[in-house]
Amino acid sequence: MKKYRVTLEEHEREELRRLLARGKGEVRMLRHAQILLKADQSHDAAGWSDDRIAEAIDVGIATVQRVRERFVLEGFDAAVRAYDKGSRVYNKKLDGKQEAHLIALACAAPPEGRGRWTLRLLAEKMVELKYVDELCHETVRQTLKKMNSSRI
Repeated sequence: MKKYRVTLEEHEREELRRLLARGKGEVRMLRHAQILLKADQSHDAAGWSDDRIAEAIDVGIATVQRVRERFVLEGFDAAVRAYDKGSRVYNKKLDGKQEAHLIALACAAPPEGRGRWTLRLLAEKMVELKYVDELCHETVRQTLKKMNSSRI
């Protein structure tokens, strides 16, 4: 017995067939549609094994298992459509005012005895001037890159 048993309704089966007949769409979506059709264990369909589906569609067994699981836990639409991208929210290290201070600092003359600013020097100076509590040189790099600054 499969832990996640795929049983498609007739309208879901028709939608998957229409999607595949069109032949247009994301490859992942088309493959998921194929997986669901082959895995269907409704009263008039026997359903293929995960190994057989993986071999026929040329995907990994884990992919077949994930699609089955998504169908059962999240529903038809979630199993067919691509995974959500970019839903993670990142906290910004620097606000606009701090970024402005960093750009101004990078445009200023470098410290005594230095020919130019380094990323680490800029990070240390930002902390020294108490614009931020702590700052990594990588954050400095990303901020200057975002601002298209070639000062370093």
